[in-house]
Amino acid sequence: MVGVTLRADLVVPVKPLPKAKTRLRGAADGGVGELGAHQRLALALARDTVAAAVAATTVRRVLVISSDPAVAMEVGALGVEVVTDPGRGLNGALRHGAALLRSADDAVIVGALQADLPALRPAELDDAVTVAARLFGSGVHRAFQPDAPGEGTTLLLAAPGRRLDPHFGGASAAAHRESGAVVLPGVRPGLRRDVDTVTDLDEAVRLGVGAWTRAVIDARDALPQAGPAGSPPPGALRCPKV
Repeated sequence: MVGVTLRADLVVPVKPLPKAKTRLRGAADGGVGELGAHQRLALALARDTVAAAVAATTVRRVLVISSDPAVAMEVGALGVEVVTDPGRGLNGALRHGAALLRSADDAVIVGALQADLPALRPAELDDAVTVAARLFGSGVHRAFQPDAPGEGTTLLLAAPGRRLDPHFGGASAAAHRESGAVVLPGVRPGLRRDVDTVTDLDEAVRLGVGAWTRAVIDARDALPQAGPAGSPPPGALRCPKV
């Protein structure tokens, strides 16, 4: 395959906010774990990820898969289309989204991008798509970006006319490699830094997160410290809206 276009359509899956990022519960409010604060953090991660994808010059279209009305309203305001999750799990949602993108145009790169990349830079996505197009031009059909530990996957790309064939969940890097996808060479710290735990979030903040995640972190850091015996700080349940 020669001369693969440098354009990509991406599908981004976002869970209903109450069920999203459960290991981060408490990260937005100093350990209290109030649901509203947690949902604001989960939404902020998704908004910053989608905003970076929209800003990438090689990304033509972003399709968000979610059944959460707050996600549809807030992420949709970034100018992307949001379609309802078909309820077939993460990989089912990605296959559904990829099929919709392919039905509109089968001549571009199609990819799956995880929604928890608040330190993602548009230039990193541009580089990933550029490198993938080069690989596809040499006969590779699918390529992926492992996460920072090297076990998961943050981005999966398929050449024009090829199936996305996602294998996300658990040790997805090994699963994608075994399915024939190749690792994207290059250094892209923001693209690799997905956020599942408080430690992941701290590392993303050190890299530099987007405006929405930064606002949640600033609101958390402005809360009073916990009282004796780890009791909730005064006003902790009144986490400012973002």
